[in-house]
Amino acid sequence: MQRIIFHIDVNNAFLSWSAVDLLNKGFKQDIRTIPAVIGGDETKRRGIVLAKSPVAKKYGITTAETLYSARKKCPKLQVFPPNYAWYRKCSKNLMQYLSTYTPELEQFSIDECFLDFTGTSFLYKDYLEVAEKIRKEVKEKFGFTVNIGIASNKLCAKMASDFEKPDKIHTLFKEEIQAKMWPLPVGDLFMVGKRTKEKLEQLGILTIEDLAKASPSLLKKHFKNQASFLQEAARGIDESKVLSKREQNKCISVSETLDHDYQDGGKLKKILFYQAEEVGRSLRAQKMYAKSIAITYKNALFKNYSHQMTLLNATNVTAEIYKYACLLFDQSWKEDPIRNIGIRLSDLKATIEEQVSFFEVPRDEGVNRVQDVIDKMTQKYGKGTLVPASYKEEQRERQEKLKEK
Repeated sequence: MQRIIFHIDVNNAFLSWSAVDLLNKGFKQDIRTIPAVIGGDETKRRGIVLAKSPVAKKYGITTAETLYSARKKCPKLQVFPPNYAWYRKCSKNLMQYLSTYTPELEQFSIDECFLDFTGTSFLYKDYLEVAEKIRKEVKEKFGFTVNIGIASNKLCAKMASDFEKPDKIHTLFKEEIQAKMWPLPVGDLFMVGKRTKEKLEQLGILTIEDLAKASPSLLKKHFKNQASFLQEAARGIDESKVLSKREQNKCISVSETLDHDYQDGGKLKKILFYQAEEVGRSLRAQKMYAKSIAITYKNALFKNYSHQMTLLNATNVTAEIYKYACLLFDQSWKEDPIRNIGIRLSDLKATIEEQVSFFEVPRDEGVNRVQDVIDKMTQKYGKGTLVPASYKEEQRERQEKLKEK
């Protein structure tokens, strides 16, 4: 049975939602039609452009630039403060409306989600008609527009929804990948970050097609464990599930709001290590194993992201959870400042059945024995008793900050 996945993305969410709010309150102009931006508090460190109107974009104004710089480009620029309580309400209303079509909904960020329509052909005969109905109803009910991508997996649905904006519907099925996706710049591939893009371009890999056809050994040499993920993504291969609320409730997770925005990948990975320790201990205490792992984070523009993978073998070993969390982080982080980060484990199992490929060996029982010792030490002496030597200084700093609080 072919999977049918929708990706639905609000067009210019913060500015559109603010425009709707202002119009409801009697504001005379639709700020989507004038040079306008949503801007952070200039008296604090958040005096940057959070969202811009199409007119402001024509002046060369970009997201995340300072309001001072934006005003120099457009002296008549109008700046409106963000209203996060309203944005959350708009997001909640949209998700509740979309869930009437299928309960298999995964909210990917405040303004986008995936819907899984697989197995609903007895309800819906034409999925393009369903998408068109959603597109029109959102505009009529809520006053803003969405883009909709339709594909047989999440990656291609996400790529499709980004093809042309605003207020559009696009498909990207297997037979369309070569014509629609391969000609795009490699940096447009979902989850290719800035550094990965630069490294690929240095290797002469300029388009998604170049990446799809690249030598696996060349990619392995430069990207190690990330190589197969990159090439599979370029070929439109993605087996990740749509994690509905029902599935997310069957998970173990931890997240942390940071004391300041972090843009140092090394420090963010150290935080992930402590989080991997925590969720790993919870798994082992419940005598459970996780088959799916995700990282979640919120950037300085308050946009939430998550990125997940399904493991060949379920695990509850901290080192393995951390390894995969770092891999997901490397695949998805676009080097923007991060203010919240976390790990989520799902698809929990009470038993483990290892599949071993030609290139792997079965997990060493010694790993489990070492893990048991660490857990006993932690239970007796407290969290962070045994950590990698390179993380000791980071651990000391974190403990000092906790004392200050």
